[in-house]
Amino acid sequence: MTTPPPSPLGFDPITGQPIEMQQQPVSDQKKLVAPIWHTITIIVVLLGNSFGTALLASKVTGARSGAITDKERIFQYAFTIGFEFFLLFLVWIGLRLRQVRFSDLIGGRWTKPEDFLIDVGIAAAYWVIAILVLAGLGLALGLAKGPQAQEAKKLIEALGPHSLPALGVFVLLSTVAGFVEEIIFRGYLQRQFLAITGSAYAAIALQAVVFGAGHGYEGTRRMILIFVYGMMFGLLAQWRKSLRPGMMAHAWHDSFEGVLLFFIARKGFPSMP
Repeated sequence: MTTPPPSPLGFDPITGQPIEMQQQPVSDQKKLVAPIWHTITIIVVLLGNSFGTALLASKVTGARSGAITDKERIFQYAFTIGFEFFLLFLVWIGLRLRQVRFSDLIGGRWTKPEDFLIDVGIAAAYWVIAILVLAGLGLALGLAKGPQAQEAKKLIEALGPHSLPALGVFVLLSTVAGFVEEIIFRGYLQRQFLAITGSAYAAIALQAVVFGAGHGYEGTRRMILIFVYGMMFGLLAQWRKSLRPGMMAHAWHDSFEGVLLFFIARKGFPSMP
């Protein structure tokens, strides 16, 4: 008995009757997690905040920078924490419209202690690599000398924690930012851009552009640095299929910066060339 030749696609090979074709499932990674209009709204809010904080930074680093009190710094940190949660709420609204959960964006699971330790190790290794890359790029962009260094000094004087209470709130802000910003940029926006472009690398680059543009108070050259930083976070999230290592590294990095700025403020600023 010979095997009948394959029938035309969409027909049962035995009866010859047409059958309903089974559609190939679309990868969850390539589905929109929120409406397009919602993503545009999020980007507009991020860029509007960036513009506003850039104007504010230009004022506080001016003639009044030395007059900023620690209470004012703590208020700035607390306000920023509130804004981070406001952004998270906006993202939650978009996700609800498509019945997507935060856990779907975060990915990864810690079912045993080894899973947690692996992510800690990955976060630590990534953090060291990121510091080296950013330090080298900062030198290449001339951020350690001349007017750029003076601008950085003014920004540190204005925004860096100068007391232990301020440092504590700064570390809290860093922890919140590590969680919230990874969800927004490497979770929400990266998934949206992947669904729109169909390219993981285009999605990584686009979310990094928004990430860099969202830090207007840092100045143009540092925004380039933050863009590269965002690219690295995006690659980490894409490789690991989880935001967890990035969240830890992000929180560590921002907290480390706060501690460093605190000790610089206590010991005095090094002379700038």
